[in-house]
Amino acid sequence: MTRLLRGILTLALLVAVGAALSGRLDSLALPTTIVAAADQDANVAVQSVIQRSNDEQVQAIANHDSSVMADTATSDHFQELAQINQDLLDHGVSSINLVHLDWGAVAVNGSSATATTYETWRTVFSDGTTNQSRDRNDYSLVLDGGAWKIQSDDHPDSGTTPPSAITPPQTQPFPFPDSQNTSHNWSGYAATGGTFTQVTGTWTVPQFAPDGPSGIDAAWVGIGGVRSRDLIQAGTQQTVTGSGRTQYEAWIEMLPRASRPVPLQVHPGDAITVNIAEQSTDQWLIHFSNNTTGQTYDTTQTYTSSHSSAEWVEEAPSAGGRGGGSVLPLDNFGTIQFSSGSAVKNGQTVDIADAGGKAITMIGNNDQALAVPSSLGSDGASFSVARTDAPATAPGTGRRGFGGIPFPIVPNLPGGGS
Repeated sequence: MTRLLRGILTLALLVAVGAALSGRLDSLALPTTIVAAADQDANVAVQSVIQRSNDEQVQAIANHDSSVMADTATSDHFQELAQINQDLLDHGVSSINLVHLDWGAVAVNGSSATATTYETWRTVFSDGTTNQSRDRNDYSLVLDGGAWKIQSDDHPDSGTTPPSAITPPQTQPFPFPDSQNTSHNWSGYAATGGTFTQVTGTWTVPQFAPDGPSGIDAAWVGIGGVRSRDLIQAGTQQTVTGSGRTQYEAWIEMLPRASRPVPLQVHPGDAITVNIAEQSTDQWLIHFSNNTTGQTYDTTQTYTSSHSSAEWVEEAPSAGGRGGGSVLPLDNFGTIQFSSGSAVKNGQTVDIADAGGKAITMIGNNDQALAVPSSLGSDGASFSVARTDAPATAPGTGRRGFGGIPFPIVPNLPGGGS
C-alpha cells in the first residue's frame, strides 16, 4: 500500500484485515482433526480481513475518507494508510479498483500471522490516465482484542523498477516511414495522393501479461506526416515497466508540439474510437469515444495541416525532442485489431482501401520485422497488427539522421501521389 504511480509515485496497493479468532488452539487437548479445522478457520479469517481491507481502501479513496479502514489495521498502520490515501488523492487519483488477487502462503502462529498476496490494481487519475500494476504484498497481522488486524504491508518487489521506467515519456514520435513500405516506428496503413480533412479509426487496447518485458506502444489515427513535417494525431498509449505495472492513457499531439494526455479513462480490452475532422480552416475537432465504458471526450484545436496523408498506426513512440529523441523499445502487445477505418479524401468519405492505404511494416535495427500489418479485411476498413518475436532494439537518432532534418521524409509511398 505504499506506492503511487504518477510523476514517480508508484501505484499504492492496498491492504485489509479480518474476522475474529481468539485463544491458542494448539494448547487445547482436542482431536487432531478439530485442530486442523481450527487452523484452517484461522487462515480463512486472515484472508478475510485482507480482502475486507482492500474493499475498504477502494471506498476510502472514493469517499475521501480513510476512517472506514480503522477496523482492519492496527493504530500505527492505520495512520500510515491514511497518509498513503491522502497522497494518492493529492496526486490526482480519482479511483482505485482491485482487478485480481492471487494468494501465496498464509501462516498463523498463535496471535500473529503472515500472508502473501499478488494483487493487480487499477488506478484512475483525474486527467483520465489509467495505471494497472501487479505487485507482491507481504502482510503481517496480529490478534487485537480478539480480531485480526494488519500490522504492516511490505512490497519486496517495489524497489526493482526505477521511477523513470514508470513515468510516461513525452510521445514525440518520428512518425515517418523510412522507405516505401517499412518504418522503424510505424506499423499499419497510410494513404497519400489527395487532400485529407478527416480520419477515423477504432481499435482494442492491448492486455499485457503481468510478467511481460518492459516497453511501450501507441495506437492512433492522424492526418499529415507521411511526406510532410506536420502531423495532427490522437490515440492511446500503453507503457509496460517489466515488473507488473502498465500505464494506459489517451493523448493528442500536433507536431512540433509535444503530446499531452486527455481526460479519457483507458483500460485493457477497451474499444476506442478516435475521429479527427477539420470543421473549418485550421479548426480541428478531435473526438474520443470509449465504446466499452461509454465515456467520450471532445476538444477543438487550431492547427495548420498540409492535409497530405491519413494514417491508421500502431507505433513505437520516441523519447526526447524531435531533434534528439530516439525510438523506445516496443512492448509485446500481441495483436491489436483496427476497424471502421475511414477518411475524407478530396471531399468524399472513403474506407482505407478506397483512400489508397498502403501497408507499413515496423522493422528493428537489423531490419527484422517487429510489427506486421495484415491485409485489409473485405470491408476495406479493418486490419490487425501483430507483434513478432523479434527483440525490440530501438534505433538511435544517428540512423535516422538526414543532415539538419531530425526525421526522414518518405520519397515515395507505393500507390501514393507525388
